[in-house]
Amino acid sequence: MTGATVTRTDDQIQHDVLEEFSWDARVQPNEIGVTVKDGVVALTGWVDNYGKKWTAERTAHRVNGVRAVANDIEVRLPSSAERTDADIAGAATRALEWDAFVPIERLDVTVARGWVTIKGEVEWEYQRRSAERAVRRLSGVRGVTNLAAVKPRVQPTTQELRQRIEDALNRNAETNAEQVNVDVESDKVILRGSVHSWVEKQEAERVAWSAPGVTSVDNRIAVTL
Repeated sequence: MTGATVTRTDDQIQHDVLEEFSWDARVQPNEIGVTVKDGVVALTGWVDNYGKKWTAERTAHRVNGVRAVANDIEVRLPSSAERTDADIAGAATRALEWDAFVPIERLDVTVARGWVTIKGEVEWEYQRRSAERAVRRLSGVRGVTNLAAVKPRVQPTTQELRQRIEDALNRNAETNAEQVNVDVESDKVILRGSVHSWVEKQEAERVAWSAPGVTSVDNRIAVTL
């Protein structure tokens, strides 16, 4: 029996999340409170930039046994990091312009009290995620809302789309394709089934988003131990 299939207690998961925070130099475990109930991790406390909040969430998700993460960490900017909304908007625009994966001409950025909102349209999900990635680490940012819509130029048939996703899952070493069911409704993909980690669940979603013609992915895969 592999470690991924062994049932783990909430205390074990909590311990490992804190250990993972100590391992990752980008976050400080003394800043973040961790509680676990039925495999769901709740993060509390405060950090001095939004990048740390996002990193803490991703770090917790990596731990074996974690089913979901509730991120209630507060971002409190030090006075040295305070920037005007105009400054943040300018920095965000430049960051998007410098990212080769982001179609800046299709996106709009607004900033209110340090919170960045991205709107517009992109052709691929990776472009949408790249836009968010480009701005969330900027100094002065308190949070990011990504409202960019995915509008593909091509639209394969439902059967073609399902087959491409299933083939990609079968090729992928990080997913167990036999445990994932793919349904396609027009340009919407619905994933069902069960996997042993959040990382595997997210990888299945990434694979689905990579298929041309997909505008949304409803990831209903359960994380079971």
